Amino acid sequence: MIDQDKRQAIYCLHKEGMSLRKIARDMHISANTVTSIIRQQGMLPEQVRKDKITIDETLLRKVYQDCNGRKQRIHEILTEDHGLDIGYSTLTRLIREFEIGNSKKNQRCSQVPDQPGQEMQHDTTTYTLLINDIRTRVVASIIYWRYSKVRYLKFYRHFDRFTMKCFLHEALMFWGYAARQCIIDNTNLARLHGLGRNAVIVPEMERFAAQYGFEFICHEKDHANRKAGNERSFYTTETNFIPGRTFKTFEDLNQQALAWATVRMPNRPLAKTRLIPMNLFAYEQAFLTQVPAFITAPYREHRRVTDQYGYVSVDGNYYWVPGTGRHDVTVLEYSDHLKIYHNRRVLGEYELPLEGTKNKKTGPDGQPPPRRQPNNRKKPTVAEEKRLREISSEVSTYIDEFVIPMSGKKRHGFIRQLYRLNQKLTPSLFSATLARAFTYRVTDIDTIKRIAVLKMQQGNCLIQSPDVDMTYKNRKSFLDGQFVDEVDLTTFDDLEDSHG
Repeated sequence: MIDQDKRQAIYCLHKEGMSLRKIARDMHISANTVTSIIRQQGMLPEQVRKDKITIDETLLRKVYQDCNGRKQRIHEILTEDHGLDIGYSTLTRLIREFEIGNSKKNQRCSQVPDQPGQEMQHDTTTYTLLINDIRTRVVASIIYWRYSKVRYLKFYRHFDRFTMKCFLHEALMFWGYAARQCIIDNTNLARLHGLGRNAVIVPEMERFAAQYGFEFICHEKDHANRKAGNERSFYTTETNFIPGRTFKTFEDLNQQALAWATVRMPNRPLAKTRLIPMNLFAYEQAFLTQVPAFITAPYREHRRVTDQYGYVSVDGNYYWVPGTGRHDVTVLEYSDHLKIYHNRRVLGEYELPLEGTKNKKTGPDGQPPPRRQPNNRKKPTVAEEKRLREISSEVSTYIDEFVIPMSGKKRHGFIRQLYRLNQKLTPSLFSATLARAFTYRVTDIDTIKRIAVLKMQQGNCLIQSPDVDMTYKNRKSFLDGQFVDEVDLTTFDDLEDSHG
């Protein structure tokens, strides 16, 4: 192969009038080659590979779709059913060239140098973990300092804009420093509109970031490797933190995550460079922005009216408002506690209950709990439903078919009515009653009661006699009683005669 520079030189000599033989003699190549190069004007010819077997693109796309992208099966169908003698490597190359399925042309990636104090990255992902032997869906949130490789990890049951602000505040206050930029994806939690470099950040989040000395920057669309350090942190969480650990409660999960992310990982040498992230962070602190110690923690404001029993509700739980009046109060909800204000005066401050707690009543510390229940406090029927299901399979089937599809209040009320009816009937009669109600698709409690009366009139259900333990006659106390005096019952006879 004659390189491009030599071809250009041959063509220039020809244009200057040198003969073909002299060019061939001086360049030590054949005259035919010189003639070919001059015909090509000194340019390299484009060599197009000509396959012995050509495949119709439409056919290849159809077979690819029928086989769900399984290339080995595609190769078998093309060679056996269509008689195309094609190599497997040629097939995969054609799939890439035609950009079939998920195959895309390789795209160039930008490379941003690691500069101390310049960048940190934030993202979230979801996991399903065993918490107290119950499969629970959780959201993992990680913030990652790119230069020093330190991170902060915490799990949540749900993640919204307020949760994002609480997490960033907690992480930045823990480490005490913030980088100038925080790279995020195009999430609506911080982005108002636009994508990538055209993204406009929500003004509320801009003001929040300005307190800590950084700004949010969205990476380009489909360019998740722009925050590859954060993505790698999630992979490390999946392969190093989660395996082999047990979590008793949600709080236990976050305690272990805090120790793993802020103690174990920062003091472990990196795989390639053997550098220790904590030492790098100590060096990077001179380039970072120190977080002010007086920043107010994020909070949400709720307007509430005190009910007639002195409670306000926040996120499904109830909190006692000290005093005797029914005030219009303002509740400030922080990440771990809340404060109740009236006319700019703090009436009460309570810690938030554990993650996932609902319908809890909280009163003031050191004082007796309020006597009355909140006005709108929910009264769940989980216990009643469980006891009804334990009676028989007929009862459980009736509940699944007719009771569970009911709306909230109607369902709870119906379960309570069934439970009260069950307390008046024997288990066999109650099961037979609901079995007949299931057959005729009866969902009216009065009709179910009439079915029970009908069953008793027909005598189909026998009343169970109580089980009596006859061994009581062998007890010492029973045997000793045969030697005591008989009880005088004449007093009751006198009462009978007087009433008669």
